[in-house]
Amino acid sequence: MNDVLNRPARTGSDLPPVVVYDQVRKNYGSFVAIDGVSVQVNKGEVMCLIGPSGSGKSTLLRCTNALERINGGRVMFDGQPLPETEGEMRKIRQRMGMVFQNFELFPHKSALDNVAMGPITVLGLSESKARERAMALLEKVGLGNKAGNYPASLSGGQQQRVAIARALAMEPEVMLFDEPTSALDPETIGEVLNVMKRLADEGMTMVVVTHEMTFARQVADWVVVFDHGKVVEQGPPAQIFDNPTAERTRDFLGHLGWHA
Repeated sequence: MNDVLNRPARTGSDLPPVVVYDQVRKNYGSFVAIDGVSVQVNKGEVMCLIGPSGSGKSTLLRCTNALERINGGRVMFDGQPLPETEGEMRKIRQRMGMVFQNFELFPHKSALDNVAMGPITVLGLSESKARERAMALLEKVGLGNKAGNYPASLSGGQQQRVAIARALAMEPEVMLFDEPTSALDPETIGEVLNVMKRLADEGMTMVVVTHEMTFARQVADWVVVFDHGKVVEQGPPAQIFDNPTAERTRDFLGHLGWHA
């Protein structure tokens, strides 16, 4: 872990890390999905996880909040290992916002109610305070005029922005994004990435699984390259995209038409 914990010149490197993965291993039967991954996420930084489909990126993200339980190693959050009990883990999940590929909004509730629900039911906010917070967040993601709309009347990009607002409503310490644009039409990808970029500019700690290489190159502070459940390379975007040291990284980026 020392080489991971002592890397210089990273955003937040002068503060304790928010998340640390220490030799994390995850198996599905005999299949090894994550094979001894050690990475840390610093406060205020955007970390992008890239690599081929099936390489373990999304699995690691889901291990961050114990949606998947690990088989070896440790996941540390705020200096403590993730708790074993589901009740204690629910408290940790309140501090981590999660945005999935497929929005997972309640279809029978308006955009405003989707965003307000968590603060009311989990945080115990009054309905008026929660709706006030929800409205402010819908404005933040550019959907103040869609507060009364139901998900079926929103585009995919708009639904994903509601999902981001819903996650932010819990005032999380870290945001986890699992390929948030993969289910979107090309014309709506940009509006979601722009919201994410604004969050990054505001200093939100973010872990992003993405196939959007331009976003990773321009917005990430740290990029981690996965292949077959292992980290093959990690570093600042300039290193990964302009001067990769691992042949597997060069091959992966080359297949995407990205040449150093």
